[in-house]
Amino acid sequence: QVQLAESGGRLVQAGGSLRLSCAASGRTISSYGMGWFRLAPGKERKFVAAINWDGTITPYADSVKGRFTISRDNTKNTVYLHMNSLKAEDTAVYYCAATPQGVYISRNERDYRYWGQGTQVTISS
Repeated sequence: QVQLAESGGRLVQAGGSLRLSCAASGRTISSYGMGWFRLAPGKERKFVAAINWDGTITPYADSVKGRFTISRDNTKNTVYLHMNSLKAEDTAVYYCAATPQGVYISRNERDYRYWGQGTQVTISS
């Protein structure tokens, strides 16, 4: 069993930056694929970014490409989402997710087994 805990969400002005963290416990996630998803008010939860087990494959949603960077530190059992040039439309609850499939990275939330509780990111314009 893997427990995930997101942190780092807060209120930020448009154009600013944030770093979200996802700390895993229960077992090592070094072989897991990890993803970030977000749920904006009135919308469905959507894929943001993902990373394979060794960090060599990192797909992004078109809406965040070039602004967000996903990374992982397997020695700390933690995954990060670095967010730059934030926009009002980035306002959402951000969720971290894990899948035992660490090689092939999915953008589909159904492929992820473990989920965190989410962290709120609010961008003021």
